[in-house]
Amino acid sequence: MKKVCVIPARLASSRFPRKVLSMLGEKPMLQWVWEAATSSEIFDAVTFAIDDYETARLIDSFEGNHIMTSPECLSGTDRLVELHTSGKFQGDIWVNWQGDEPFIRREMIEDLLQTAHEKKFDIYSLKKKINNEECVEDPNTVKVVTNPEGRALYFSRSPIPYYRDVIDFEETPYYKHIGIYAYSEEALSKIATFSPTPLELAEQLEQLRFLENGLSLQVHNTEHETLGIDTPENLAQAIDRISSQIV
Repeated sequence: MKKVCVIPARLASSRFPRKVLSMLGEKPMLQWVWEAATSSEIFDAVTFAIDDYETARLIDSFEGNHIMTSPECLSGTDRLVELHTSGKFQGDIWVNWQGDEPFIRREMIEDLLQTAHEKKFDIYSLKKKINNEECVEDPNTVKVVTNPEGRALYFSRSPIPYYRDVIDFEETPYYKHIGIYAYSEEALSKIATFSPTPLELAEQLEQLRFLENGLSLQVHNTEHETLGIDTPENLAQAIDRISSQIV
Protein backbone atom coordinates (compact mmCIF):
# COMPACT_ATOMS: atom_id res chain seq x y z
CA MET A 1 0.00 0.00 0.00
CA LYS A 2 1.20 3.50 -0.83
CA LYS A 3 1.41 5.52 2.40
CA VAL A 4 1.31 9.29 2.08
CA CYS A 5 1.46 12.03 4.67
CA VAL A 6 -0.38 15.34 4.44
CA ILE A 7 0.48 18.11 6.92
CA PRO A 8 -2.41 20.61 7.15
CA ALA A 9 -1.23 24.07 8.16
CA ARG A 10 -3.94 26.72 8.45
CA LEU A 11 -2.73 30.28 8.94
CA ALA A 12 -5.90 31.66 10.55
CA SER A 13 -6.27 29.08 13.31
CA SER A 14 -9.26 30.00 15.47
CA ARG A 15 -7.61 29.42 18.86
CA PHE A 16 -4.10 30.60 17.94
CA PRO A 17 -3.97 32.59 14.68
CA ARG A 18 -0.68 32.48 12.72
CA LYS A 19 0.79 29.79 14.95
CA VAL A 20 1.99 27.89 11.87
CA LEU A 21 4.59 30.64 11.37
CA SER A 22 5.97 30.16 14.90
CA MET A 23 9.62 29.47 15.58
CA LEU A 24 10.78 26.64 17.83
CA GLY A 25 14.36 27.31 18.74
CA GLU A 26 16.30 28.08 15.57
CA LYS A 27 13.78 26.47 13.18
CA PRO A 28 10.16 27.11 12.23
CA MET A 29 7.63 24.78 13.86
CA LEU A 30 6.63 23.50 10.41
CA GLN A 31 10.21 22.57 9.64
CA TRP A 32 10.32 20.35 12.73
CA VAL A 33 7.21 18.54 11.46
CA TRP A 34 8.53 18.27 7.90
CA GLU A 35 11.86 16.82 9.00
CA ALA A 36 10.22 14.33 11.35
CA ALA A 37 7.81 13.12 8.64
CA THR A 38 10.38 12.86 5.83
CA SER A 39 13.08 11.26 7.99
CA SER A 40 10.73 8.53 9.25
CA GLU A 41 11.20 6.60 5.97
CA ILE A 42 7.63 5.35 6.31
CA PHE A 43 5.91 7.54 3.73
CA ASP A 44 6.07 7.33 -0.03
CA ALA A 45 5.28 11.05 -0.29
CA VAL A 46 4.86 14.01 2.09
CA THR A 47 3.29 17.43 1.48
CA PHE A 48 1.86 20.37 3.36
CA ALA A 49 -1.75 21.39 2.66
CA ILE A 50 -1.87 25.14 3.17
CA ASP A 51 -4.19 28.11 2.58
CA ASP A 52 -1.93 31.16 2.42
CA TYR A 53 1.11 32.35 0.43
CA GLU A 54 2.85 33.55 3.59
CA THR A 55 2.89 29.95 4.78
CA ALA A 56 4.10 28.88 1.33
CA ARG A 57 7.08 31.24 1.52
CA LEU A 58 8.02 29.85 4.93
CA ILE A 59 7.88 26.25 3.66
CA ASP A 60 9.92 27.20 0.59
CA SER A 61 12.63 28.52 2.93
CA PHE A 62 13.38 24.97 4.10
CA GLU A 63 12.59 23.34 0.73
CA GLY A 64 9.41 21.57 1.79
CA ASN A 65 6.59 20.55 -0.55
CA HIS A 66 3.20 22.25 -0.36
CA ILE A 67 -0.15 22.31 -2.15
CA MET A 68 -2.60 25.18 -1.85
CA THR A 69 -6.08 24.32 -0.52
CA SER A 70 -9.19 26.36 0.13
CA PRO A 71 -9.25 28.74 3.12
CA GLU A 72 -12.85 27.56 3.59
CA CYS A 73 -11.72 24.13 4.85
CA LEU A 74 -12.90 23.79 8.45
CA SER A 75 -10.44 21.08 9.50
CA GLY A 76 -7.24 19.34 8.52
CA THR A 77 -9.20 16.38 7.27
CA ASP A 78 -11.16 18.67 4.94
CA ARG A 79 -7.83 19.59 3.35
CA LEU A 80 -6.99 15.92 2.82
CA VAL A 81 -10.40 15.39 1.26
CA GLU A 82 -9.82 18.32 -1.10
CA LEU A 83 -6.46 16.90 -2.22
CA HIS A 84 -7.96 13.43 -2.65
CA THR A 85 -10.97 14.67 -4.60
CA SER A 86 -8.85 16.87 -6.87
CA GLY A 87 -6.35 14.10 -7.62
CA LYS A 88 -3.45 16.42 -6.75
CA PHE A 89 -2.11 13.82 -4.31
CA GLN A 90 -2.60 10.05 -4.38
CA GLY A 91 -2.19 7.17 -1.96
CA ASP A 92 -3.85 4.14 -0.38
CA ILE A 93 -3.32 5.17 3.26
CA TRP A 94 -3.41 8.89 4.05
CA VAL A 95 -1.83 10.11 7.30
CA ASN A 96 -3.02 13.47 8.63
CA TRP A 97 -0.11 14.85 10.64
CA GLN A 98 -1.13 18.29 11.90
CA GLY A 99 1.33 21.13 11.45
CA ASP A 100 1.11 21.95 15.16
CA GLU A 101 2.41 18.50 16.25
CA PRO A 102 6.22 18.83 16.06
CA PHE A 103 6.98 16.11 18.63
CA ILE A 104 5.40 13.09 16.95
CA ARG A 105 8.08 10.49 16.28
CA ARG A 106 8.59 7.46 14.07
CA GLU A 107 7.55 5.00 16.79
CA MET A 108 4.19 6.72 17.06
CA ILE A 109 3.63 6.39 13.31
CA GLU A 110 4.43 2.70 13.61
CA ASP A 111 1.87 2.43 16.43
CA LEU A 112 -0.66 4.29 14.30
CA LEU A 113 -0.28 2.09 11.21
CA GLN A 114 0.17 -1.30 12.89
CA THR A 115 -3.17 -2.71 11.68
CA ALA A 116 -3.87 -0.47 8.66
CA HIS A 117 -2.94 -3.30 6.28
CA GLU A 118 -5.80 -5.42 7.64
CA LYS A 119 -8.39 -2.91 6.36
CA LYS A 120 -10.79 -3.73 9.21
CA PHE A 121 -11.37 -0.07 10.11
CA ASP A 122 -11.91 3.12 8.16
CA ILE A 123 -9.66 5.36 10.23
CA TYR A 124 -6.82 4.87 12.73
CA SER A 125 -5.54 7.13 15.51
CA LEU A 126 -3.66 7.07 18.83
CA LYS A 127 -4.30 7.38 22.55
CA LYS A 128 -2.08 7.57 25.61
CA LYS A 129 -2.94 7.01 29.26
CA ILE A 130 -3.20 10.30 31.12
CA ASN A 131 -0.82 10.50 34.06
CA ASN A 132 -1.51 14.10 35.04
CA GLU A 133 -4.80 14.61 36.84
CA GLU A 134 -5.04 18.24 35.67
CA CYS A 135 -5.15 17.08 32.04
CA VAL A 136 -8.40 15.23 32.69
CA GLU A 137 -10.19 18.51 33.40
CA ASP A 138 -8.37 20.51 30.71
CA PRO A 139 -10.68 21.10 27.69
CA ASN A 140 -7.62 21.46 25.45
CA THR A 141 -6.79 17.82 26.23
CA VAL A 142 -9.20 15.68 24.21
CA LYS A 143 -10.21 12.44 25.89
CA VAL A 144 -11.30 9.21 24.18
CA VAL A 145 -13.09 6.02 25.25
CA THR A 146 -12.93 2.80 23.25
CA ASN A 147 -14.16 -0.77 23.38
CA PRO A 148 -11.68 -3.62 24.09
CA GLU A 149 -10.82 -3.85 20.38
CA GLY A 150 -9.82 -0.20 20.35
CA ARG A 151 -12.88 0.97 18.43
CA ALA A 152 -13.60 4.58 19.37
CA LEU A 153 -16.90 5.09 21.17
CA TYR A 154 -16.63 8.82 21.88
CA PHE A 155 -14.23 11.76 22.06
CA SER A 156 -14.73 14.74 24.34
CA ARG A 157 -13.12 17.78 25.85
CA SER A 158 -14.86 16.80 29.09
CA PRO A 159 -13.61 14.03 31.39
CA ILE A 160 -14.82 10.69 30.01
CA PRO A 161 -15.77 8.29 31.37
CA TYR A 162 -17.40 10.01 34.32
CA TYR A 163 -16.78 8.01 37.51
CA ARG A 164 -19.79 8.28 39.77
CA ASP A 165 -17.87 7.06 42.81
CA VAL A 166 -14.59 8.47 44.08
CA ILE A 167 -11.66 6.33 42.98
CA ASP A 168 -7.87 6.43 43.05
CA PHE A 169 -6.65 8.45 40.06
CA GLU A 170 -3.69 6.09 39.63
CA GLU A 171 -6.15 3.31 38.83
CA THR A 172 -8.37 5.42 36.57
CA PRO A 173 -8.08 4.65 32.86
CA TYR A 174 -8.40 8.10 31.32
CA TYR A 175 -6.91 8.34 27.84
CA LYS A 176 -5.70 11.36 25.94
CA HIS A 177 -6.40 11.39 22.22
CA ILE A 178 -3.35 12.19 20.13
CA GLY A 179 -4.49 14.07 17.05
CA ILE A 180 -2.87 12.12 14.27
CA TYR A 181 -4.97 10.02 11.88
CA ALA A 182 -4.58 7.48 9.11
CA TYR A 183 -7.43 7.21 6.60
CA SER A 184 -8.13 4.60 4.00
CA GLU A 185 -8.74 6.04 0.56
CA GLU A 186 -12.31 4.76 0.79
CA ALA A 187 -12.83 6.64 4.06
CA LEU A 188 -11.79 9.92 2.46
CA SER A 189 -14.28 9.34 -0.36
CA LYS A 190 -17.05 8.89 2.22
CA ILE A 191 -15.97 11.86 4.32
CA ALA A 192 -16.20 14.04 1.21
CA THR A 193 -19.99 13.53 1.32
CA PHE A 194 -20.39 14.43 5.02
CA SER A 195 -21.50 17.77 6.43
CA PRO A 196 -20.60 19.08 9.90
CA THR A 197 -22.63 17.29 12.56
CA PRO A 198 -24.21 18.45 15.84
CA LEU A 199 -21.73 16.69 18.13
CA GLU A 200 -18.79 17.87 16.05
CA LEU A 201 -19.98 21.46 16.27
CA ALA A 202 -20.70 21.18 20.00
CA GLU A 203 -17.25 19.86 20.93
CA GLN A 204 -15.36 21.32 17.95
CA LEU A 205 -13.89 17.88 17.26
CA GLU A 206 -13.88 16.70 13.66
CA GLN A 207 -13.57 13.02 14.63
CA LEU A 208 -17.12 13.12 15.97
CA ARG A 209 -18.35 13.72 12.41
CA PHE A 210 -16.86 10.35 11.46
CA LEU A 211 -18.54 8.53 14.34
CA GLU A 212 -21.90 10.22 13.74
CA ASN A 213 -21.81 9.03 10.14
CA GLY A 214 -20.99 5.43 11.05
CA LEU A 215 -17.29 5.21 10.20
CA SER A 216 -15.17 2.89 12.34
CA LEU A 217 -12.14 4.35 14.05
CA GLN A 218 -9.50 2.22 15.74
CA VAL A 219 -7.42 3.97 18.40
CA HIS A 220 -4.12 2.29 19.20
CA ASN A 221 -2.18 2.77 22.42
CA THR A 222 1.18 4.53 22.38
CA GLU A 223 3.66 4.99 25.20
CA HIS A 224 5.16 8.10 23.65
CA GLU A 225 4.20 11.59 24.75
CA THR A 226 3.60 14.51 22.44
CA LEU A 227 2.72 18.18 22.77
CA GLY A 228 0.25 19.73 20.37
CA ILE A 229 0.54 23.50 20.05
CA ASP A 230 -3.03 24.72 20.44
CA THR A 231 -2.41 27.84 22.54
CA PRO A 232 0.37 30.40 23.17
CA GLU A 233 1.00 28.58 26.46
CA ASN A 234 1.62 25.35 24.54
CA LEU A 235 4.10 27.19 22.32
CA ALA A 236 6.00 28.37 25.37
CA GLN A 237 6.09 24.79 26.67
CA ALA A 238 7.34 23.57 23.29
CA ILE A 239 10.11 26.18 23.24
CA ASP A 240 11.19 25.04 26.72
CA ARG A 241 11.13 21.44 25.51
CA ILE A 242 13.27 22.27 22.49
CA SER A 243 15.64 24.30 24.64
CA SER A 244 16.02 21.33 26.99
CA GLN A 245 16.58 19.02 24.01
CA ILE A 246 13.66 16.83 25.11
CA VAL A 247 12.44 15.82 21.66
